[in-house]
Formats: sequence, C-alpha cells, structure tokens
Amino acid sequence: MATAWAPTPLVDDRRVPGYAAMPGRRARLSAAFPGERLIVPAGELKVRSNDDDYRFRPHTAYAWLTGLTGEDQPGHVLVLEPSGPEGHEPVLYLRPRSPRGGADPVRGGEFYRDRRYGEFWVGRRPDLAEATRLTGLRTEHLDDLDKLLTGPQPATRVLAGVDTALDAATERPGSPERRESDAALASVLSELRLIKDAWEVEQLQLSVDHTVLGFQDVVRALPAALRHPRGERWIEGVFNLRARAEGNGTGYDTIAASGAHACVLHWIRNDGALDPNALLLLDAGVETDTLYTADITRTLPLGGTFTSAQRQAYDLVLAAQDAGIAALRPGARFRDFHLAAMRVFAEGLADWGVLPVSAEQAIAEESGLYRRYTLCSSGHMLGMDVHDCAKARTETYLDGVLEEGHVLTVEPGLYLQPDDETLPLELRGLGIRLEDDLVITADGARLMSDALPRTAAAVESWMAELLG
Repeated sequence: MATAWAPTPLVDDRRVPGYAAMPGRRARLSAAFPGERLIVPAGELKVRSNDDDYRFRPHTAYAWLTGLTGEDQPGHVLVLEPSGPEGHEPVLYLRPRSPRGGADPVRGGEFYRDRRYGEFWVGRRPDLAEATRLTGLRTEHLDDLDKLLTGPQPATRVLAGVDTALDAATERPGSPERRESDAALASVLSELRLIKDAWEVEQLQLSVDHTVLGFQDVVRALPAALRHPRGERWIEGVFNLRARAEGNGTGYDTIAASGAHACVLHWIRNDGALDPNALLLLDAGVETDTLYTADITRTLPLGGTFTSAQRQAYDLVLAAQDAGIAALRPGARFRDFHLAAMRVFAEGLADWGVLPVSAEQAIAEESGLYRRYTLCSSGHMLGMDVHDCAKARTETYLDGVLEEGHVLTVEPGLYLQPDDETLPLELRGLGIRLEDDLVITADGARLMSDALPRTAAAVESWMAELLG
C-alpha cells in the first residue's frame, strides 16, 4: 500500500475565490486588537449517527478570513500572531494531505486506514505548500498548534464555542473577563462583515439567481407534488436538488409549508400533503460554493389562483412589504423598515375589524395587539450566514443605521392561526410571507430578487406560464 503511487499535485495557479480581498479583511481584524493573539477555528466534525458525521461546513468567520470553504477543513485553525507593535502574521494550522509513504509510523497508513481523514475515505486535502499557494498564508501542521499553546502566552482572544478541543487547550470559557474578551472578538468578526464589497454582492446575486431557478423548478413540479402523500417533502427535494447542483447546498433548511403549516414560522418537518385549494409558503435559499446564501419566500396558490380571502390577506402582506422596501436607504435606521411594515399591518387588520382598537392604538408600544398576527421581525442582514452578523453589537446592527453595501431581507408575514377565534373563519389557517433580498445603494436599495413575481396577479401568470 505504501509504494507505486504517482504524484498528483494541485494546479499551481489555483487560488481561493476572493483571494485578493483576504489580506484586507485580516488587516481590519488585526487593527482592532493590536498586540494580541487572535485564534479563529474552522470547527469540528459532529457525529450524526454512531460513526457517521454530518457534512462539514467551516465556521463563517474562518471562511471569510481564509477563503477556505470546503469539507476538508475540520479541526483547522487560523492564528493571527502579534508581529511588531500593531500588526499580526496570519498562520494557518491544518491537517495536510495524508502521506502515501510508510516511513511515518503514525501517519503512514492514514490515507487508507483513517475513516474520518484518510484520502481514500473522504478525499484529497492540500499539502502545506499547496495550502500556502491557495491562500497566501504561512501554513503549519496542525500538530504544532499544541506547542504554540504551551508555556507563557500573550494576551489571547479565541472565537470560542466552535472547537471543543481548542477551547480546552486554551482554557475556555474561563473567567468572566476572558469570556468578555472572547465575546468582543466574536462581535468584531460579525461587524466587519456587515458591509459587503462588490465581490460579495456578486456572490449573493449568484445565490439569488440560482434560488430563482429553484422556485421555478418547484412550480413545474407541483402536479407531481400534489399527487404525493407528502407533497411538502417532494417540494423540498425538488428545491434542494437545484441547490446541490448549482452550489454547496441550501443555506438553511427549506421551509415547504402548505395550508396551516405556513402559520408555523420555521416549519421544516415538511411532511404534509398538498391541498390544491390551499397556499404553499416556500422559504428557501441556495448557498454558493463560497458560502453566500439567498433567503427568499414566496406564497403560492397550489391550484394556480388565489381565492378572494387568500388574495385579501396576500395583498395586505404585499402592501406591508412595499412599505418596508420604500423605507430602505443609507442613513435610515435599521428598524425603520420593520416599523413601516407593521403600520400597514395594523391599519389593515383594523380595517378588517380584527383589532379591537384603532391602528394608532395598536401601533403604540404599550399595545402592539397586531403582533398576535405578525409574530416576528420583518427582516435581517444576509450574507455568509442566513441571519448574518448575528454577534454584532446592538448599537451597530439593530439600533444602527443602514449603509451602502448592507444586504438584508424584507420579509413581513401574516400568520393567521387555524384556531384563532378572533379571526373570521375564511381567514383562519392562512400563513403568508413575502421575502426578498436587497442591497443598500447610494440612493436607496436594489431588489436583487426581482426576477420572481410579487403581486398576486403576477404570481398567477408566472405559475400558469411555467405549468404550460
């Protein structure tokens, strides 16, 4: 087994996607913590069942700083080592390619014996020199990380909670001061990603474009899905096929919720049958190979046309989304688009006679009665995580202002529970959400997902065309 293997080097000029942007990202992180060691792990494998692991996805911060997004990264660690009074040298500690020779008594047979890391079992990894060419980083064997973490240590911050072995080696979580220090690193790593550069926006647009194709696939598959006893799962499978064919997979578990299941915000069981008289709420997004994801929702009439009650509710959600989108511009508060959407909901619900008070009273902070029917916020930042930059401080995100380069969703929804006795019978059990992805521009916002119809009439025409 250890002899007669031909060399198989990687292509010399291969680089990670976004290679040119990586040094600037690391420099911005370095500037935030001068003189301190910063440790950002890729993460670890997690057992799914007995000896079977879940597919691995590197932690977003690690991928954003290195450009390495593949399944060959478990256990790898990026260290920004203090270098000079203010700078850092980035060093990548990784498990290199399994050697084919038998001289090393520890690793000599790894390539065919090790079910978790052996090349014959899980595929090829770069060797150290190849990883340096790919990333532009100095690379060291992962085994040498233990030596680095032994003995007197400089002030160190760790992206904790990602790699249990690394947490143990660096004595995380430790004292309250250490937890606060590590939390500050996590916050900065999120905040540095809030504004997307042009390449990132291109990646997000690519994910949106692939997601549009997935929604088209779903509509074409509706006749078969309607015949299947678990039509929701058929829909999920159709979309997920597109996601795996075009990118890394889905950016989150697909929500294919029909009928009253659409009133469950994160319905991912997807085990229900489809009723041609009901609606389908499809919330799905393709994640690119560079790990940027779309997040789009459409609510579709499974029979091809909306009933009068369905259209009434749909048009109110559309009006709320229009108001939210109109509020997007540089300098606006992040919360403004949600408040604009909620005002439309309050007015509409009051007009329907559902609210026992006026719209103005319902909007008042001490009332908020409309929340019974809307439940959650109307959007979030979007990027490499579907709920992107979640560790950012409140003052820079939720209480912050929009800037050019922010990418976010606008997704108001009405969730009219089937057992809600405050509602007329014809509205009970309707769950409707419209979600689009937008990038803030110099003078407003660009709708990235405009290839999908939004009005009820346009949805019906689009479905009719796809179904022939």
